[in-house]
Amino acid sequence: QVQLVESGGGLVQAGGSLRLSCAASGRTFSNYDMGWFRQAPGKEREFVASISGNGGLTSYADSVKGRFTISRDNAKNTVFLQMSSLNAEDTAVYDCAAAPAGWAPQRSARLYWYWGQGTQVTVSS
Repeated sequence: QVQLVESGGGLVQAGGSLRLSCAASGRTFSNYDMGWFRQAPGKEREFVASISGNGGLTSYADSVKGRFTISRDNAKNTVFLQMSSLNAEDTAVYDCAAAPAGWAPQRSARLYWYWGQGTQVTVSS
């Protein structure tokens, strides 16, 4: 089992920045690729970003590429999502998730085994 706890969400004005954190416990953190997903009201969950177990590979949704950065600190069992140039379309509940490390960080939610409880990000225009 892997337990995931997100933090860092909140209310921010359009154009602003936020950094989300996701602290993991329970298993060897570097054995897991980590992903961030989000779900806005009335919409399906969508992939945001993912990172390989050793942090060497990342993947981003086109909608956030160039604005968001995913990173991890395996010594602290934590994955981060630095978000900048936020806009109203980024408003959603953001979840972090863990998947057994593969050859590349995954983009499909179905491949993730463990999920956090989510943190709300609200961008005011």
